[in-house]
Amino acid sequence: MNAGRGEAVLRVENLDVAITSGGERAMAVKQVSFEVQPGETVCLVGESGSGKSMIAHAVIGLLPKHGIALTGGRVHLGAYEMTSLPESQQRMLRGTAVGMIFQEPLSALNPIMQVGDQIDEVLRAHTSLAAGARLQRVLALMVDVQLPDPDRMRRAYPFQLSGGQRQRVMIAIALALAPRLLIADEPTTALDVTTQAQILTLIRELQRTRGIGVLFITHDFGIVNDIADHVLVMYRGECVESGPTADVLRRPSHPYTRRLIAAVPELRVTAGASSDGTAAVPPLLAVRDVSKAFAGRGGRVVSALDAVNLEVSAGETLGVVGESGSGKSTLAKVIVGLLVPDHGNVEFNGRDLARLGRRDRRPLRRDIQMVFQDPYGSLNPRHRIERILTEGPLVYGEDRSVAMARARELLERVGLDTNSLSRFPHQFSGGQRQRISIARALALQPKLLIADEPVSALDVSVQAQVLDLLRALQHDYKLTMIFITHDLRVASEMCDRIAVMREGRVVENGDAAQICSAPSNKYTCTLIDAIPGRGWHKPEACN
Repeated sequence: MNAGRGEAVLRVENLDVAITSGGERAMAVKQVSFEVQPGETVCLVGESGSGKSMIAHAVIGLLPKHGIALTGGRVHLGAYEMTSLPESQQRMLRGTAVGMIFQEPLSALNPIMQVGDQIDEVLRAHTSLAAGARLQRVLALMVDVQLPDPDRMRRAYPFQLSGGQRQRVMIAIALALAPRLLIADEPTTALDVTTQAQILTLIRELQRTRGIGVLFITHDFGIVNDIADHVLVMYRGECVESGPTADVLRRPSHPYTRRLIAAVPELRVTAGASSDGTAAVPPLLAVRDVSKAFAGRGGRVVSALDAVNLEVSAGETLGVVGESGSGKSTLAKVIVGLLVPDHGNVEFNGRDLARLGRRDRRPLRRDIQMVFQDPYGSLNPRHRIERILTEGPLVYGEDRSVAMARARELLERVGLDTNSLSRFPHQFSGGQRQRISIARALALQPKLLIADEPVSALDVSVQAQVLDLLRALQHDYKLTMIFITHDLRVASEMCDRIAVMREGRVVENGDAAQICSAPSNKYTCTLIDAIPGRGWHKPEACN
């Protein structure tokens, strides 16, 4: 069912997708046209809600059945015009003509099926291969996507794999029937930079060896620089700028494109005003020789923290950087009291929190608050924002009128209207929910704020807004902050000092600019090399 050699693997002509259920705009996608040639990568760039994923779903015929309607335009997959085909033929083209990698593999994969069976499911549905031949094809695909020990890995369930391994399984499924077009919808958004770099390299290599076209959806111009041949910038359903990658990145013409480029964080290699590398006062928090282990599968003991030592002075921002599994979040949970260390001390204002009982520690809990990576998961979906922001202060005995006044003040401070108090978390965007999480943490007037990957899943423009907000709040409320991230670009912009973690240990610790400009540890160099767009410099108009 493949199209003939020499023609575009995808051609989209004047695509219109209407929002029929009511919304802030009538059209999800309006008059969008582009094509993807064999061996070419075209990037769709824009914020959430710009229409990127809607275009991808229109291409493969998976638009929602209700509230959305394809009202105009054509989608050609090679020689086939998808918009005129019945559902049965569209279904046959999915996998054979086009494969898709979704943003969140843990949601896209069946949690109760072994991953090898999920790859095999595609082959069973679309081919007449015998069981033995299908097994060999599954193992070959797992080798192609560089999964270790394929014969063992195929028997694993999605929850037993890392984020990067799950994404590799998704790529294997997408490529199982050798399609000529691969659609990658934000496939690296929530991955750490080294895993992200591995996935991007894998996609490029598969594209080179198979000659497939790639439609890549992202919000990060650093990634665009690394992989794209051609770029379309989407804003509120319309393409506001398109062209060869070099032209768009070096000479962006549309104000929205310049704004997106300006929001991409850059690696800071010169010291900031507050970054002199020294602690002028005794530490507010001192982590002394802290270790924490967990029981793994088969009776194995996994060391999450191994003799960690850190200090944070009052008013300082310490960045904790590392890949997934390096121990960053475990360290945060030990500091905030959600986990008890197996060994070592956590001294806050001179008191060892690790040795305090629950009752003695309770008065200190309000002094250390945490902002989590996923605000939707950390906000109770059945509580209105009023309750979310006042519950903590009320538990600590504050008068309701005082708690409500502070809730209103904090909402305004984080850029939300006080009318938000009567709404529920699902009625807000991801960036707005993160602002509510920050307001909730500040409602108890803490001395130390721990921000655990607070922007890793957000668009770069929303990410920039949240980072600016955190900087302003730290200044206004005299906060001390531990900022956890996998992205050294973000850490360099936000932090006075950086501690780099790997496999539960701190492998490098020092002034942020010094670590980013002259790292002493090879692992830190690996993190820096994995930053997308390393060789690209923003045009002056975007600084």
